Order: sequence, then C-alpha cells, then structure tokens
Amino acid sequence: MLRDAIRALAEAKIAPHAAAVDEEARFPREALDALVANDLHAVHVPESYGGAGADALATVIVIEEVARVCASSSLIPAVNKLGSLPVILSGSEELKKKYMTPLAKGEGMFSYCLSEPDAGSDAAGMKTRAVRDGDFYVLNGVKRWITNAGESEYYTVMAVTDPEKRSKGISAFVVEKSDEGVSFGAPERKLGIKGSPTREVYLDNVRIPADRMIGEEGTGFATAMKTLDHTRITIAAQALGIAQGALDYAKGYVQERKQFGKPIADFQGIQFMLADMAMKIEAARQLTYAAAAKSERGDKDLTFQGAAAKCFASDVAMEVTTDAVQLLGGYGYTRDYPVERMMRDAKITQIYEGTNQVQRIVMARNLP
Repeated sequence: MLRDAIRALAEAKIAPHAAAVDEEARFPREALDALVANDLHAVHVPESYGGAGADALATVIVIEEVARVCASSSLIPAVNKLGSLPVILSGSEELKKKYMTPLAKGEGMFSYCLSEPDAGSDAAGMKTRAVRDGDFYVLNGVKRWITNAGESEYYTVMAVTDPEKRSKGISAFVVEKSDEGVSFGAPERKLGIKGSPTREVYLDNVRIPADRMIGEEGTGFATAMKTLDHTRITIAAQALGIAQGALDYAKGYVQERKQFGKPIADFQGIQFMLADMAMKIEAARQLTYAAAAKSERGDKDLTFQGAAAKCFASDVAMEVTTDAVQLLGGYGYTRDYPVERMMRDAKITQIYEGTNQVQRIVMARNLP
C-alpha cells in the first residue's frame, strides 16, 4: 500500500517536472510541496516529534519510489534523514524537540556538513574549528559538497574542538541558515542530480549557543560514522529506484521499437540484457531491504551490510542505466528520452556518502 501510494504520487506530481528540473538545474519545488503535503518529506522522524514514525524499510521504499522518477527529488527525504539522524542518535531531548518538530512539519529541511575541500574520504582531516566562548561556540571553516545547501534551514556541522585528538577531537553542532556568519557558495555545475543544489557552506565567526552541540564534546566523528551506517542504505535505495526507472522505461521501449520486421524485444540478445538488468536490480533490492531491517534493529553487522548495500546497488544502477541507454540506441543518447538523465544521476551514487572504494575498505574491516 505504501509503495502504491508513493508511486501514484511520484508519477502524478514529481515525474512531470523531472526533465525540466534537470534541464534548468533548479530545485524541485513541486516535489517538495507534494512530499510535504503528503507527509513524505521526512518520514523517519518519530511520532513523538510530530513525524510519521516510519521505520528504515518504509523510508527506503519512499526514497526508492521517488528516485524511480526523479533522483534529484529523492534527495529531499534522503538528506533530511542524513542531516537530522545525528540529532536523533546523539542529541539531547531538548535539541530533538527543537529541530525534529519543524522538520516533521515541513518548515525546514536538514543538511549534513562533513566534507571539506581537503577532507573528503579522509573526513577526520577536517579543519573547521569550533572554539568555546562562555556559553557559546564560535565556528570557522568551509564545508564542501553540501547537498541542498542554501535550501535547507538546518545544518549538522562537524567541527574540530580539540586539534590534538584527531577524530576524537571532533564535535557535532546544529547550525541554522539564519545564524550570522553563515553563507553559501555558488551551486556546483554537476553531471547529474542537477535539481539538488550542491554548494560550499561558509562559516565565518558563527556564534551559536553551546546547547546546540549534538552529544558530548569529542563524540561528533563517532556520531557522523554511526549516521552513515544507517544512511548509506538510503543511497542504496536511491540507486535502486534510478535503476528500476531505467529498466521500466527500456522495457516499454523495446516492445514498441521495430527493426527487421518485429519488435526488438523479440531478439534474444535484447532479452538477455533485460534479464540481467532485472536480476541485478532484484539482488540489489534484497540486499538493500535486508540492510534496512538491520538498521531498524541496530544489528551488529550493520556497518558491513550498509556499505555492501550502497556499494552493490550503486554499481548496479550505473550498469543498468548504461544498458538502458544502449537499448534505446541513438534515442537513448538524446535528452528527449529520460534514460540519459538516469545514467548521469546514477553516477553520483557510487561517489557520495563514501566512494565505493571506501565502502570496500569499510566492508573488509567489518567482515561478518
């Protein structure tokens, strides 16, 4: 029922704008309005803060179904979870009430600020500083590759509070868009997900109350990594949705396209491609849903399973979308058909929330 409801909404309210959102590289306002109106913009927020209280699997299904028609729009529920999960996992009750309530109401989105110009895969090498000043912290630094930056009201920011301790000297804070000293760089000009702005976030003497720290001082990096264990599964879901959208389109196309006097779907070479695409998508789906169940239960092998789901599903998405372009031939290479957009959108799923090379390191260190 959940899947049917989201699919109907996505096809009616989000799909019609997907091509224009990509073409114009504009934020998918129609998608945000539709998701907020149906309480699907941040389904993971617990009911105690006015949220839908969806479990990890339901959240995955929402993201998957939105991504099937528009990858940029699927980053609304995905990044709202990424940005706010540190608060849910480690924040004080006061902090949760203060920020989860407006998030649940759709009054502001949440972004996640971990990466920096010189700290990508090596996130512990960050330079953004937070210095205590009485009942406040003063933040200075630059965060890069921040999804939905400028659109979101709230930002979970990782900053160094004790430079001597490397990862154990990093703390997490909630920064608001309206805080004095917060500004944003120009949107990056990207290959795909063009409807989701990616910008630098500049913190210039941003003075915030000390009670906006998430958890204890020095626990920020651990919270950031714990968050990714859960949210990598949402990227697997996004990849899964993109791949499914590409297969669905290609499947319809090959039944209509005639060559040599019959639909190309009748040729065994085409059938084998479709079979492989469907098989790999189904394998990715099972891995992703199993990882979501582990996320919900907090299983010991979540780190491995989350990395495996993200890595496998994103590799499948890249392969399936490339094959979908191939199945459409010359038409697949044009912007008149959606599969080239899906192929461009799929690429980022192999890169963000930890490159797939980093996922393999994570898996190797956490072999079940």
